[in-house]
Amino acid sequence: MNNKYLEKLEYNKVLDILCSFAKTYIGINKCKNLKPSANVEYLLNQTYEAYNLICRNGNIPIAEIDNIDILIKNLESNFSLTSCDLLKLTHILKTSRELREYFPFEDKNYNLIFNYFSNLYINKQLEKEVNDKILDENTIADNASAKLKSIRKSQKDLSLEIKNKLNTIVHSSTYSKYLQDSVVTIKNERYVVPVKEEYRSQIKGFVHSISSSGSTVFIEPLSVFELNNELNNLKADEQIEILRILEDLSQKFSLITNELKNNINLIGEIDFIFARASFSKSINGIKPEINKNKCINLVSARHPLIDKNRVVPIDISIGEKYSSLIITGPNTGGKTVALKTTGLLLIMAYSGLLIPTNEKSSIYVFDNIFADIGDEQSILESLSTFSSHMLNIIEIVKSATKNSLVLLDELRFWY
Repeated sequence: MNNKYLEKLEYNKVLDILCSFAKTYIGINKCKNLKPSANVEYLLNQTYEAYNLICRNGNIPIAEIDNIDILIKNLESNFSLTSCDLLKLTHILKTSRELREYFPFEDKNYNLIFNYFSNLYINKQLEKEVNDKILDENTIADNASAKLKSIRKSQKDLSLEIKNKLNTIVHSSTYSKYLQDSVVTIKNERYVVPVKEEYRSQIKGFVHSISSSGSTVFIEPLSVFELNNELNNLKADEQIEILRILEDLSQKFSLITNELKNNINLIGEIDFIFARASFSKSINGIKPEINKNKCINLVSARHPLIDKNRVVPIDISIGEKYSSLIITGPNTGGKTVALKTTGLLLIMAYSGLLIPTNEKSSIYVFDNIFADIGDEQSILESLSTFSSHMLNIIEIVKSATKNSLVLLDELRFWY
């Protein structure tokens, strides 16, 4: 169907609303690009299954997921990932597991969406291992490995020993008068004490920093120099062990890159289907009957872009007793809205969206829908507008078939 006619019927505005119901970047992209399909019954039934599942189990457990394309490529190139990257992959596993737990596999009423859930790969063991070892993107747990736990314990013990030695200096009657404050601080990742500049020669050690005013010199006393060196060596050992842990976890993820890629696609598709269902639910949509008789029977049809509390339901029937329908009436009487409602609801149904009508409604799948719905300027005010309408109608006449639906608004004739 030509995008020009879709825009005239404000289908793009429906898609904007539909996108707000999608949670993932894949689902949003699919919603943006949703177009009417010939496979109408399948799409409607698929959406209807998702709709019923939402009514049964509540909203689907999907949140935003990160684009992991680059991460997958890095894994396939045997690169190690960061803790942040590994958490992103673990979120994919978590989402996949929660989706499988959400779906009632024992119920045979969801055949059209069954495979999307059943084909999701889950790995509870790996998911748990990452969550146990990586507390957040900046923190690896002490228990991530026995070696890391030992290193950190040694760090803690050594830090306490250094602090005790420096506190002895800070609180001694001999040295306290030389200090700017009675505190132990850290400069350049080494424990130091703040010494008044005029007494810097009274405490033997290494100067690591000077305050902006120049009144304070931060000195590392000789008595803790070797201990600080040892502490920094432990910190280096800690980073090496953390890198090893991350490398080990990355290796485990590298074995399931195909499964992760498949999960991403499945999650995106599930998000897309359930966005259609959630949108349909928000407008009190129903699954219309599809007939073969080239009939439209929309009962209590409501335009989905008009406020629920203000929209006036209309009945639209054509095809059973007559194949053409002329709507007349005064300005602002609802003629244009009636045309737009008819065209838009059909396009929505062809796109797999349930439509806001009574359940007795029935539709036919036309091979195309044409629309010439413009503004209400008079021809005298805008000849160019009228000419545009005429060209549009000529195009419609050339393109329409006996199985097409044509909607013409404010049709005028010149003699």
